[in-house]
Amino acid sequence: MTTYWAAHAWLPDGLAENVRMTVSDGRISAVTVGPPEPDDHRLPGVVLPGFANTHSHAFHRALRGRTHDGGGTFWAWRERMYALAATLTPDTYLDLARATYAEMVLAGVTAVGEFHYLHHGPDGTPYDDPNVMAEALRTAARDAGLRITLLDTAYLTGGIDAPLEGAQRRFGDHDADAWAHRVAAIRPDDTLTVGAAIHSVRAVPLDAIPVITAHATGRPLHVHLSEQRLENEQSLATFGVTPTRLLEDAGALGPDTTAIHAVHLTPEDVAILGSTRTGVCLCPSTEQDLGDGIAPGGLLHAAGARLSVGSDQHVRTDLLAEARSVELHERLASEERGSFAPAELMELLTSGGHASLGDPTGGRLVEGAPADLVAVRTDTPRTAGADPAQLVLVAGSADVDTVVIGGVVRVEGGRHVLGDVGAMLGSAVRAAWEEAR
Repeated sequence: MTTYWAAHAWLPDGLAENVRMTVSDGRISAVTVGPPEPDDHRLPGVVLPGFANTHSHAFHRALRGRTHDGGGTFWAWRERMYALAATLTPDTYLDLARATYAEMVLAGVTAVGEFHYLHHGPDGTPYDDPNVMAEALRTAARDAGLRITLLDTAYLTGGIDAPLEGAQRRFGDHDADAWAHRVAAIRPDDTLTVGAAIHSVRAVPLDAIPVITAHATGRPLHVHLSEQRLENEQSLATFGVTPTRLLEDAGALGPDTTAIHAVHLTPEDVAILGSTRTGVCLCPSTEQDLGDGIAPGGLLHAAGARLSVGSDQHVRTDLLAEARSVELHERLASEERGSFAPAELMELLTSGGHASLGDPTGGRLVEGAPADLVAVRTDTPRTAGADPAQLVLVAGSADVDTVVIGGVVRVEGGRHVLGDVGAMLGSAVRAAWEEAR
């Protein structure tokens, strides 16, 4: 049993002072208020619940700082991504994911939703172990110290009514039943939850959506939704409805489902997502980087959708900044401040994301919750003088001092127990691109 003490900690009712948190068997066994005791482990700054990175493509981390020559559209960026995806091996995938997850832990992430579609060999032939790439992600997360919800992704077509081509071939199973059979062999454990994903209405035939949804019953189901206008145009031209309406009619929306991006929505789409209590994961840094547009976060929140955030392609790994950008995007769109209060931003950073990843107990400093603690310093050049209750609006990953995940200290003094994460990332990224060449 270990007891942590914080001068300030974010409890369900907001910021509290002089908080003691007792940890037993990886969970919080008691939360009390009072002065520190001699054996307490004192944490600096403000202690927040562990962050959830609801949407990640681990291998995209190798694209950071390598896709900006010549500008272009999302679709041009996608070709660069395919070039990387075409050559990754189980070993290089493991090294890249381990370093990527360690960077997340440094930023306060304690659980990640990995939207995983890099399944098979480069020509689409399954490996001897058809889930060897998924097992690389399991190992990477365990080594880095965070929990993972493996959102094994059905990616069956290269576009609406189009075959898989090029690098896409390694993403696809023969059909929805073959996908379900492969996923059924992945066993959950104490750090891995098996979920599912529909890549998009572009990449999964209409008749396959109910099969995937049924397979995912009782587990997290995620789906890319209306990230680009072209997806909406193609859906309307082929099916006569928006992607949101198509998913609703197919039975794929609901409290266990999380829509990723949800940028280009009609008022009816917003109402559908809200009324079905579907989660929505916003990824502001990716939506900025790829020129996707600004999602209607305020309208979705008001409609009843559960919001969360993700770093997606990892153009930055800073979940505090992702949460803050949800409010900043609303300011740009509405020309007003304060669509989201600091407490609401904290919720989408923590408990909202954990719920989307299948853990309704996560992201809260309460008895029975996972012992995930993130100590954010209040004496750095970015945070000094700030109201601790408004820390989410100024702090970033560089201000994270200590990260405890499941009662185990993974980051202390801003350093991960694995050592130099920058060196790990540099080596893994170079190896990935050397193979791509």
